[in-house]
Amino acid sequence: MQFADINGVTLHYQLIGGPASKPVIVFANSLGTDFRIWRDVIISLAGDFAIVTYDKRGHGLSSVGTSPYSLDDHVGDLAGLLDFLNVKNAIICGLSVGGLIAQGLYASRPDLVRALVLCDTAHKIGNADSWNARIAALEENGIESIADTILERWFTPTFHRESSPALTGYRNMLIRQPLAGYAGTCAAIRDADLTEDAGRISVPTICIVGDQDGSTPPDVVLSMAKLIPGARYEVIKDAGHIPCVEQPEMLVAIIRAFIDEFNLEGNPILSNSTLN
Repeated sequence: MQFADINGVTLHYQLIGGPASKPVIVFANSLGTDFRIWRDVIISLAGDFAIVTYDKRGHGLSSVGTSPYSLDDHVGDLAGLLDFLNVKNAIICGLSVGGLIAQGLYASRPDLVRALVLCDTAHKIGNADSWNARIAALEENGIESIADTILERWFTPTFHRESSPALTGYRNMLIRQPLAGYAGTCAAIRDADLTEDAGRISVPTICIVGDQDGSTPPDVVLSMAKLIPGARYEVIKDAGHIPCVEQPEMLVAIIRAFIDEFNLEGNPILSNSTLN
């Protein structure tokens, strides 16, 4: 396991080396999960690309820090981690709040971003009333009280019927997140509005969504794609909010095609020795 002290919190991360001629791909995960959700995607890409993934503050094995958070806290953590690893000019792949973090990273540190893969996310997710209601429910009854509702949005009915052991495992992942970290990130999402920033994105970008996403449905993701100049838009069939779990092969195929289309290779990092 790998850890780094960034901005007063300890972040748990994973660094996998790859060819210096290929870009670094950075994965930022969703609310209530840790970086294990990317496992099947990473297995398919490892060896062909250098990979960085991490648990954002308040999630997984990373420290909670001071909650509630702002999106800038999460963005600053990722920027600090990439600086620590001497990574620049990377492809940032963010899911849900990870997609907000990816957009915020481009807005504040464009030197770190070569391209964006925005999965099941938006320029603004939900509204203040819905997030305040969720935070109130968390404070009163804990994460477990909302877990079943969240899982209905994460995964398709087919997954619920046919993948009982996995569903139990992902439920455990959700309810074992630190309450302060989960609620603090809810506040960050509530207060984030990247509508204006989306229109200023000028790197290659693809917006991807599961066709049965109950958290950021296809029409929401499409509305974000329309704000970003030249953005691609792809819908993954038979997937909910977390296609890297339900349809990792399709997600990998889309990412590879995106990299090939824009020829995203060469000079991805400051120091090759960091990643080899």
